[in-house]
Amino acid sequence: MDNNQPLLTEYPLGDMTLKNRVVMAPLTRSRADNPSKVPNDLMAEYYSQRASAGLIISEGSQISERAVGYINTPGIHTDEQVKGWQKVTEAVHARGGKIFCQLWHVGRMSHPDFHGGDLPLSASAINPNSQAFTPEGFKDTVTPKAMTLAEIKQTISDYGQAAKNAMVAGFDGVEIHSSNGYLLHQFFSKTSNHRSDEYGGSIENRAKILFEVIEEIKQYMPENRIGLRLNPSLHGIFGMTLDEESIPTFDYIVKTLNNYDLAYLHLSEPFTDVSDVPYAEPNIARHYRPLYQGTLMINTRFNRQGGNQVIADGLADLVAFGKLFISNPDLVERFAAKAETARWDEDTFYSTGAKGYTDYPVLASS
Repeated sequence: MDNNQPLLTEYPLGDMTLKNRVVMAPLTRSRADNPSKVPNDLMAEYYSQRASAGLIISEGSQISERAVGYINTPGIHTDEQVKGWQKVTEAVHARGGKIFCQLWHVGRMSHPDFHGGDLPLSASAINPNSQAFTPEGFKDTVTPKAMTLAEIKQTISDYGQAAKNAMVAGFDGVEIHSSNGYLLHQFFSKTSNHRSDEYGGSIENRAKILFEVIEEIKQYMPENRIGLRLNPSLHGIFGMTLDEESIPTFDYIVKTLNNYDLAYLHLSEPFTDVSDVPYAEPNIARHYRPLYQGTLMINTRFNRQGGNQVIADGLADLVAFGKLFISNPDLVERFAAKAETARWDEDTFYSTGAKGYTDYPVLASS
């Protein structure tokens, strides 16, 4: 076994020390299959199986009922949900792991079926022309309701309460999901934000809600327990398209984040080939490493070799792995042994039960 790999070295994260730089990325798995969307024993087993990661970031957890947009996804806004998550964090901690809770609001990527017929909320009344995964299957999205100032303030407050709940549930920190075409990202983009008030128009105005969310969450935990996820070159997914202000907007956000002592900034390389897409930045880590002074986490389609290389090149401090962690609960051990990794079963990504969730084998111990 050769442990002389950057991925397998310790890393100081705020006031914690991660035992390695292999992060389990947030992964929607749809196993909270109960009416109250409460994390269950099966989820505790799933996360604890992967506790050898330096850090686990939980699947997106709704900050309120209005934030829901998918079936069987857990929340972090009721006492019952908090108690369910406590089982998860205790199981992870019992195996020496660390876990952050990803705070989630899908915005316009929801559907009236989740809200008693009410429209989903977003920055502006612009249909993403995508599909929502409802209890009755996939349905076309609808034109959302443009949020009032009162609804924006309530949502910011909901983020704070969810962060407070996450601390009660025993999480080591939180990650603000401001990525992948969901609510906060909908405010950032000119294609989804046509507001003319203090939350629209200029780059600074469109980013304003994010910094108000950070300020709200800071009331309940230290800054160095707060992470943040961004996807600057997302294009053609969930109705998001790039324009001439997209990368400048994220440049402004990232530079402004230097004013905070955050746990990390979590960036995604492009989900799709953007080499021919106008205004896209194809090399996210290389572009943003010089702009951000704190801990930089990178993800999207990395393997062991690529993860070690991006750290060795000084372009990232941590690497998040998604699908590889689905099918390899012992991913860190496999990396250490330079062993083959198992292939995932996409048919069970969003199903229910243990199949394709907690039944992936680990390497036989020698």
